[in-house]
Amino acid sequence: MQLLQRLALLVALLGVAMLAASGVFTRLGVWDFRFGLTLLRYSAYVGVAATVLSLLAFVISRPRGGALILLSAALLIGAATFALPWSLQRTARSVPPIHDISTDTNDPPRFVDVLPLRLDASNGSDYAGDSIAQLQRAAYPDVQPIQLPVTSGEAFTQAYAATERMGWDIAGADSASGRIEATATTTWFGFKDDVVIRVRGNGSGSRVDVRSTSRVGRSDVGANAARIRAYRQELVANQ
Repeated sequence: MQLLQRLALLVALLGVAMLAASGVFTRLGVWDFRFGLTLLRYSAYVGVAATVLSLLAFVISRPRGGALILLSAALLIGAATFALPWSLQRTARSVPPIHDISTDTNDPPRFVDVLPLRLDASNGSDYAGDSIAQLQRAAYPDVQPIQLPVTSGEAFTQAYAATERMGWDIAGADSASGRIEATATTTWFGFKDDVVIRVRGNGSGSRVDVRSTSRVGRSDVGANAARIRAYRQELVANQ
């Protein structure tokens, strides 16, 4: 009976180690992000195995004391190890396989300053046009231009300050053209996503357009749309 309990804990620890390594070592550049994603997926399988073994051990051995604590830990670790990859996969299936999101799909802001940083990127910087615009409009209808009741000069200042507050690495800013460019780094895998913000006068106020695109990967799992939403909230909240 003790052997089954120990096996459940061992498998649980293996799964969480795989989960942690998938992000940490991808971020450090030890291996390609594709391997990291594969490791993430397999950690979920190991998490399921740990959960099943833990439940089986509970039924068979009816543990008490320290054994109960260890087996409960194995169960929780296994379930948690499965939950994160499963949640990401569920999100990926619920959004279109695109990685370039813009509040203006007809005339998306163009990248200038970050182009040298994208030389090794597998994704190009040119907007793909209607092929992704239609998918974006269907999946993210709320991703729209930001209207501000201030002059373009004031809007640019506010947009730049909001970019700084987001914690992105600013690659360049040109007040004359109303363009701000920055790079956001994702928490888990350390993916680099580039953002360009364009500020233009719009009647008595200003219009701010934001475009966020990933350097690698066919799908961004909704990250770029979420980033634009977060930026909108940051900008509007500080009016």
